[in-house]
Amino acid sequence: MPEPMTEPGAMPVAEQDRGSGTAVPTAPAEEAAGPRTRPGAVVLVTALLLGVLSFQLNASMVTPALPDIARHFGVGPDSVAQVQSLFFLAGAISGPLMGRWSDFIGRRRALLIVIGIMAAGTLLCLAAPTLELLVAGRFLQGFSSAIFALSYIVMQENLSRRAFGTAVGVLASVNGGVAGFDGYLGGLMTESHGFRSIFWVILGLAAIAVVAVVKVVPARHAQAASGRMDWWGAVLLSAFLIALTYFVNAGSEAGWGSPQAPALLAATAIAFAAFILVERRRTSPLIAVHHLRSRPVWTVVACTVLTLAGIFAIMNFTVVVLSQDGEHGFGLAPSTAALLYLTPAALLGVFAAPLAGWLTARIGWVTTLRFGSGFTLLVAALAALFVEDRWIVLAAVAALGVTYNGFFLTAINGLSALLSPKEAPGTLPGINGASFGIGASLGVVLVAPAVAGAAEGGYGPALWISVSIAAVAFAVALLIPRPATDD
Repeated sequence: MPEPMTEPGAMPVAEQDRGSGTAVPTAPAEEAAGPRTRPGAVVLVTALLLGVLSFQLNASMVTPALPDIARHFGVGPDSVAQVQSLFFLAGAISGPLMGRWSDFIGRRRALLIVIGIMAAGTLLCLAAPTLELLVAGRFLQGFSSAIFALSYIVMQENLSRRAFGTAVGVLASVNGGVAGFDGYLGGLMTESHGFRSIFWVILGLAAIAVVAVVKVVPARHAQAASGRMDWWGAVLLSAFLIALTYFVNAGSEAGWGSPQAPALLAATAIAFAAFILVERRRTSPLIAVHHLRSRPVWTVVACTVLTLAGIFAIMNFTVVVLSQDGEHGFGLAPSTAALLYLTPAALLGVFAAPLAGWLTARIGWVTTLRFGSGFTLLVAALAALFVEDRWIVLAAVAALGVTYNGFFLTAINGLSALLSPKEAPGTLPGINGASFGIGASLGVVLVAPAVAGAAEGGYGPALWISVSIAAVAFAVALLIPRPATDD
């Protein structure tokens, strides 16, 4: 259980420069809110967890409802795929934007804005008479992804060292779903009451989350950024992420030699170049260029992208296809395959993530990350070596629930808050949040041709591609510097 936070009136850990011990001034606008009694650690984490769950249920409960949505609007699977793809695209955009904006307006206000946008999208989904409006509502709902980054920042600024580690583990434990039962519940609700019933649950949880955030999350934050929010940078970064996402999707669906792929690659490069040029001229940039080059930032981002590219593709694509392939795989029914190859990893992650957070205060954040990354690599290699043995593959994927869902995700999310630049503490958690979607999409694209060719070479080549990427991710993990809390 997280330890109590610092006593009221005492300066939290993040209000001091850990290198010099000097206090960082609090924002005058936030001080205007007046002194506020600090809530207990458990109360704060519970309030943030409600917000995190409102995002997670948006992601997981809607998945089994996609066929029902397609039938309701009379469209095919390709059209209804936008219900999820644009949801995650909005999440990639919202993380960097809201993380940095919270440096100016405060964490509590940023959380309320994100939940408010999500609630507006939920209402649109409830009333949407067309698929296009439903997709628009899902895009607005996707902004709730920023709750993760904002929650890590709030906890880092308000919790003691040991409490912060355990709290990050608690939030990370629901990063992949509520032990797999949320998706099952979404399927039951769809069967009984239709897909819109899911949005009523999400709306109700969002309302509770708003009350909890207002009551519990401190209005003040430890460090205020000077200057103004860089909206031009936000627009250009969003354009870059959108172009990159569509480039990856075009390469996967239409082929890398299709006319769309080079055009989207050019758009991605132009958007990124324009972003860099604008950021060099800003006094308070969205992401300072020198931060992008700094070792704490680029190593965390690269490790996240590479690990997701390697491991997400194994757990959520290759093994899913392998388990249901009747000719070259295990030939299981979809429900049985999900029960055996998806649920155990999600369930074990729920218990492993808080344990990993507890260990960070004892062995250090970087050591925990390297442990998770290294054993994730070994377990993935085991699955590739024994790809034809369904029980070894099952055990390997379940073990990833501990090493990847538990240890890696907890450590990398905590490090994103601890290693973020002091003058822009919302920067790295936001960028890292966007990196999850980029890595996951990239991994599926890279292994898709090998999975498609399983009739000739089996599923081993696809798994070895993922293992190779995970090996590079482990090498990058060895380069991530230790935060001051590890000293």
